[in-house]
Amino acid sequence: MVNLNTLNPQQRQAAETIRGPVLILAGAGTGKTRVITFRIAHMVERGIKPGNILGVTFTNKAAREMQERVTKLLPRAPKRNDGTKPDRPTICTFHSLCVRILRQHIDKLGYKKNFVIYDESEQLAAVKKILSAISIKGEKTDPGAVLALLSKFKNGGENAKGFVDPNVRALAVHVAKRYESALHACNAVDFDDLILLTLRLFREHPEALAACREKYRYVMVDEYQDTNAAQFELVHSLTQEHRNFCVVGDDDQSIYGWRGAEVANLLNLEKHFPEVKIVKLEQNYRSTSTILNAANAIIKNNVQRRGKTLWSAKGAGTKIQLQTYANDEDESREIVSQIEFKRLAHKIPWQDCAILFRTNQQARPLETALRAAGVRYHLIGGQSFFDRREIKDFLAYLKTFINPHDDISLLRIANTPARGLSDVTMERLLGASHERGCSVFTAMKNPLVTTTLLTKTRESIEAFVEFVETTQRQLQQGGNEFRLQTWAEKFLNETGYFAELHRTEKSPEISEARVRNLKELAATMDGAGNVPTERLETFLENITLDSDRAEDKENTQDAVTLITMHSCKGLEFPHVWVVGLEDGLLPHTRSKVEGTLDEERRLFYVAVTRAMLTLAISHCGGRKKYGQLLPCMPSPFLKELPEDLLEHSDAKSKTPVAQASGKNLFAAMRSAIAE
Repeated sequence: MVNLNTLNPQQRQAAETIRGPVLILAGAGTGKTRVITFRIAHMVERGIKPGNILGVTFTNKAAREMQERVTKLLPRAPKRNDGTKPDRPTICTFHSLCVRILRQHIDKLGYKKNFVIYDESEQLAAVKKILSAISIKGEKTDPGAVLALLSKFKNGGENAKGFVDPNVRALAVHVAKRYESALHACNAVDFDDLILLTLRLFREHPEALAACREKYRYVMVDEYQDTNAAQFELVHSLTQEHRNFCVVGDDDQSIYGWRGAEVANLLNLEKHFPEVKIVKLEQNYRSTSTILNAANAIIKNNVQRRGKTLWSAKGAGTKIQLQTYANDEDESREIVSQIEFKRLAHKIPWQDCAILFRTNQQARPLETALRAAGVRYHLIGGQSFFDRREIKDFLAYLKTFINPHDDISLLRIANTPARGLSDVTMERLLGASHERGCSVFTAMKNPLVTTTLLTKTRESIEAFVEFVETTQRQLQQGGNEFRLQTWAEKFLNETGYFAELHRTEKSPEISEARVRNLKELAATMDGAGNVPTERLETFLENITLDSDRAEDKENTQDAVTLITMHSCKGLEFPHVWVVGLEDGLLPHTRSKVEGTLDEERRLFYVAVTRAMLTLAISHCGGRKKYGQLLPCMPSPFLKELPEDLLEHSDAKSKTPVAQASGKNLFAAMRSAIAE
């Protein structure tokens, strides 16, 4: 029995309203995940089949957490007579949902069902390949800019044209068709395609849409303020008939307009669902009243918003520290000193502390100060586990075995480690594939192509083709007993890849770490499925859709968190420092040109509402840029903070410490030193 009595009145109303369109306006820290999970469990308890419930969110981390919490709330379902697992609600990301749909129906669009999903590096490689074929000799074009524009076209159509150089835009239009053809020829799709191909499927094949509507009769979408035009169309296609559509979001936390999110999707929901029921969640369980009063004062200056006022029963807490520094180096050193004081005097661990900033460049002086003080820290947005060279090589091998016509993957590993297939050879094979309109692997097997090459080169090509096809047969013929982990470690050793790592790295420690990374990843390969190829496809799919898992794993040590304001949404920390509150940083200079001042204010609001117990906000009189100290002005947002909630650092320094407090602090310091 799901105990709805543990919810507050507004949360309970949201959980009990299970039919028709519902908008749950969930302010920061108001327990929205709890409401969503209780709502799903309550739906099952009321007789709705779990298999008919769909919950969609934006990150795999959020989907995993939601799935785990729903599983705990639901009674354990008995296994079916045929041995298959009982139905459970589908809780996944937009991209994972589309993969599920396309795996069933993509053949209707001319693709094979074993399509591969290109990550960003593979997309860039595909664009580079196209640009090399169409560019004028000596002309240089940034493939990243072209790829970014292609993505904007896919997600926002012609809306992208006002934000980019017209020459780059014209080139992107020219490249777009070639890019789509190149991916289609490799039976590959990219992340944008997952949603767009699903929409195309729904438009061109109504029977596929009808099947999806029949399955997903109750749809919930989390973080609805972050949806873009394509995601909006997707969920409305699924829900416009049965209208059992619940969206959860907060327009005050809409901070991703720069990547296509449209807050209007939430603000204008009544246009599409006039009968929508709105439930506001305003009781905050995270922060003190002082922090929330400051957040409310900031965000009320945005005119276009759905009114809500956060409140807390946690008490006033301490005042917000407003600190002014001469420059960013002083700011960084002083904040690190404050963190260390909290650790030594108040036993506050590093992991309870977070430093938030507007741009990645602000991290450098902070990292320098933390290193100098010997403070361990974790920079969110550092190099991902899956961006490491050895991991990308390994995944390229696996993708080649599944689909040797995936040119991007094949070109990456054809001569890694060296096997007589030089860059010159691969360029000739690539040219032959262009001329014949086929994949590089097909060109490798064509005698008309290979007979023009030297005997030794031809033998190397034949050996590589034999290696790929033999491996494919092993995977296709293996049964339940075939262990992908053992097989992967064996082929990495036999191909000489492990030896290559030891040979090319500067130190044994680095090469061993790379080998260990590969072995740890290989240990996760034997998941669901019987045939090895099925297990391998599932593994690759999960890796592509779930690359944030490694970052979670690495962030387990006691360490201060360094994070941008854009990356901190959804997180909370007991002690928060928001740095660089200067005009030009927050609000950013671009916002004045682009008219996005409201979004910058929402960004400040999000940063403030991450703090649970204490909050410090700082700005500098000067900040270094390219080695030169440039003057800075305080952010106009600082004027929106009520004076009675603030304690200025200058004023604090002049206030004498009470005798009892002083004795307690010195006792704590002596204890820490003794330890």
